[in-house]
Amino acid sequence: MKQQLNCLGPATRREFMRIGALALGGMTLPDVLASRAAAGQSHSETSVILFWMWGGPSQLETYDLKPNAPTDYRGPFRPIATNIPGMDICEHLPLQAKMADKFSIIRSLHHEMSAHNDGSIEVLTGKTPTVPDVTSQARSEHPDFGMIAARMRGPRPDGLPQYVGAHKAPFMTQPQYLGLSSKAFETGDPSVKDFSPPNLKLIADTDNNRFIERRSLVSQLDRYRRDLDLNGSLDGIDQFRGAAFDILSSTSVAAAFDLKQEPDSVRERYGSHRWGQSCLLARRLAEAGVAVINIDATATNDKSPHFSWDDHAAAFDLGVANCERLPQMDQALSALIGEIFERGLDRKILVLACGEFGRTPRLGFAQTNFQGQPSYGRDHWPQAFSALISGGGLRMGQVVGATNSKAEYPTQSPVTPQDLLATVYRHLGIDAAHNFINFAGRPVPILPFGDPIKELI
Repeated sequence: MKQQLNCLGPATRREFMRIGALALGGMTLPDVLASRAAAGQSHSETSVILFWMWGGPSQLETYDLKPNAPTDYRGPFRPIATNIPGMDICEHLPLQAKMADKFSIIRSLHHEMSAHNDGSIEVLTGKTPTVPDVTSQARSEHPDFGMIAARMRGPRPDGLPQYVGAHKAPFMTQPQYLGLSSKAFETGDPSVKDFSPPNLKLIADTDNNRFIERRSLVSQLDRYRRDLDLNGSLDGIDQFRGAAFDILSSTSVAAAFDLKQEPDSVRERYGSHRWGQSCLLARRLAEAGVAVINIDATATNDKSPHFSWDDHAAAFDLGVANCERLPQMDQALSALIGEIFERGLDRKILVLACGEFGRTPRLGFAQTNFQGQPSYGRDHWPQAFSALISGGGLRMGQVVGATNSKAEYPTQSPVTPQDLLATVYRHLGIDAAHNFINFAGRPVPILPFGDPIKELI
């Protein structure tokens, strides 16, 4: 039997590998710092917050209602006017309706992937799956945009991760050829009592004397290696290794995640629920300079029967499910958008709210759903869906694109997921034409095609 190693501190495998590389003389993090310094790179402070509604929110129950459609299409909700003439949204989004001048709606998103994971991969990576998987078991062949931002930005001097999953990160995307260090740091549920992200207090969870001893050990190893170095190639390495240890011991990381620093009035504005506190945490992290924060907006809480936005008639009743979700979404997003503009962060932070596709325009009916009740619902529909976008220095208070009278297909200004991601990369200052080298040694562009949405820039 192989002898089990004694791992100090409750660290994840990714963190153990990272710290182990430092403690054993490896140069993963210091090398990155050194190479960034040599290249003259600096951190951009722009951020993207994605309110990720996995499951596929219905366009007809959120941002593209069709009140004049036949009864078997139009759904249970009425549209209400916003403070932008002609921009109507769902009646259960009244707080957003009062601030429509601070966001824009894209109604003409579309693609061809009708399974959850395939659609998510299309939207999050900009790459169409090579072989569609109707069982929704697929995992991505390419990294998502948060992973790419983490890789392109590199480690932050203050130790904050560049990619964070507020509660959770998307499960169907993988870093692949970017390496595990590009994966998101997952926080857990920010709405729980005494919230503290797991494995964040690395130094507090490890005896400080041991940490000092590790640093001393690395210094000894470096001196030994320097003695063997005949051409001076190790000159200056202490500078970058010291920076690596500073990252691991940074107190600013814990401060950015500490929601208790927010006044009660601010926390109440966002809502005490999971989505509200996730949005508040995302604002704090984006304000601190984290590149991408994914908000897991699937279930409102662990007890809800509506575990995603997948509103098939045989699963959830469309009206009941959205009467639970939409008020919490409205409170959380309106607080986030409001604070971004009030705090003068609307050029620094871009907010995006969407799912992987929309829902079938025609309503379906089932005699019994997961709760044993008759219900109405809609199936998967990637041919037309909506998204909300706010901030990022973009043009707000408008509707981009349109669909036909039944919300079936785009009729004006069709937008692809690649166009949406091109807009996101533009905000992050990332060249979407940049190539990575995949496992086969071939160059892979960040985006194969797509242009920033011209109506927004």
